[in-house]
Amino acid sequence: MARARQPRRARRSRRTRAATAFTSALTATLTAALLSLTSAVIAPSAHADEIPANGNFTFTTGPGILPAWDSAGVSLVGVSPGSVITNTITNTARVNLPVISKSGTANATAGGFRFVNTESGESFRCSVPVVDTRARVIDCVLPSGYNSAVFEISTIAERTKVNTTATKTTIFQGMELRIINREMANRLNDELDTSVFSASVVLGSGSLIVSRAR
Repeated sequence: MARARQPRRARRSRRTRAATAFTSALTATLTAALLSLTSAVIAPSAHADEIPANGNFTFTTGPGILPAWDSAGVSLVGVSPGSVITNTITNTARVNLPVISKSGTANATAGGFRFVNTESGESFRCSVPVVDTRARVIDCVLPSGYNSAVFEISTIAERTKVNTTATKTTIFQGMELRIINREMANRLNDELDTSVFSASVVLGSGSLIVSRAR
């Protein structure tokens, strides 16, 4: 007995649905594979190449900076293991921060420092500063928990490399520091209830010594 033929429209409809399902499945598979590849290539761990390091970052306030802060009732205080040492003879303050690790040109330090309004107690804290010699910025973890570039390294006068069989050491000297922009200067002024900070003023000069194992 001859089988009844199905209408062409019904056969075409089934073929169309099958083709659509196949195309959707293929698209989904390719999309998932592409996303996986993109994640692997573009978004590796931010600290994937972070390595232990040691050394220190220091900067000393420039002429007239500390007296200006003092007259505005603003003091600079170290956050352990960082420290701030004030020299009453030269009327300067020296910040010292130990280097603990590096990732490329970004050098992480421990501790930090804070500016304090000595009358109101208001403060602005820069925690675990990261000194990036390529981007020429100093990032801080702010009290909000977010990272922000607070200072600009406008000049690096000299860099020297000293290598041994066990370590690689890089020394940066003559690092001129400024507040990174007017917005950050305004933020410091607002949070400390002052007007002493300006992005156009050189705050001081620093140096960075970083050593790591070969």
